[in-house]
Amino acid sequence: MKEKIKKAAAISYDNEDYAPKVIAIGRGDIADKIIEAAKENDIPIFENKQLVDNLLNYEIGEHISPELYEVIAQILVFISDIDRLKGEIDEK
Repeated sequence: MKEKIKKAAAISYDNEDYAPKVIAIGRGDIADKIIEAAKENDIPIFENKQLVDNLLNYEIGEHISPELYEVIAQILVFISDIDRLKGEIDEK
């Protein structure tokens, strides 16, 4: 049985930018390094095979297309909720 190759992509969104952009993409060892860097920097990790496959078609620094806005917005809301809950726990 063929082993699946790990894939990863990272996006960033700056309020001054018109859309999120791809800041890292990779397969195999590079995907492992992207995930490791996210964990080391306390960056939330969201798994979505279809989305990562789509993001792997982008160049680093390229803004995502409007077709991905909705799914990316849902992820950003998810991350915002995690950050809010984490803040509430830290305050206790």
